[in-house]
Amino acid sequence: MTDNPMPTVDFGFRSVAATEKAGLVRAVFDSVAPRYDLMNDLMSLGIHRAWKQIFISDLQPRPSHTLLDLAGGTGDISFGWLKRGGGPVFLTDINNAMLSVGRDRALNRGFANDISLAVADAEKLPLPDRCVDRVSIAFGLRNCTDKSAVLREARRVLKPGGRFLCLEFSRVNVHALTPVYDTWSFKVLPRLGRMVAGDADSYRYLAESIRTFPDQETLAGMMRDAGLVRVNVRNLSGGIAAIHSGWRL
Repeated sequence: MTDNPMPTVDFGFRSVAATEKAGLVRAVFDSVAPRYDLMNDLMSLGIHRAWKQIFISDLQPRPSHTLLDLAGGTGDISFGWLKRGGGPVFLTDINNAMLSVGRDRALNRGFANDISLAVADAEKLPLPDRCVDRVSIAFGLRNCTDKSAVLREARRVLKPGGRFLCLEFSRVNVHALTPVYDTWSFKVLPRLGRMVAGDADSYRYLAESIRTFPDQETLAGMMRDAGLVRVNVRNLSGGIAAIHSGWRL
């Protein structure tokens, strides 16, 4: 009789024990937290800022609505939501270093009274059922160990009529972009990471994690399996990124 093998998950192009991934991801973001915005600028050539504005518009901020910002890190989505008139925000991240950056930025922007911060695992949220109107996660789902658990938790905490939205790097669907994008991701980006942040390995992982993330249709199916309905996919910049959305009815 043999023991059941320990389940494995992707960590970039490596397979690691499922129990190890959270710690490995935490180490990556401990390293990049002080320069997280610069990291996204490098990865997307600055286009992530426009993507985020589209994403915030799709959230449809309203004063009467509450937002749960998962893997919210440095707070870009939370701040954008508040600037556009959204209601109270729960800003969460599993990584304390990232959340510390978000806290400092909230204080500097005068949002301290509008945001509640918490170190929280998106797979096991310390929140009651049906308590928020919107759940967002931007460039965070691919770093989670159990993505289906995150989607189930998002649906659980949404009020009936609430909406979940995910902004994430996705699968390029313009063939001519693929070789350029691959060269940028695997040749240029790690070198920039080494020069700018002294950390090529973390940037290499981030590029690899995009390639192992479910493509648009697969993620849409996972959302439906989690109980979300009226699932929609909006490709950005030829599929380099995509916004997935779904409702709890």
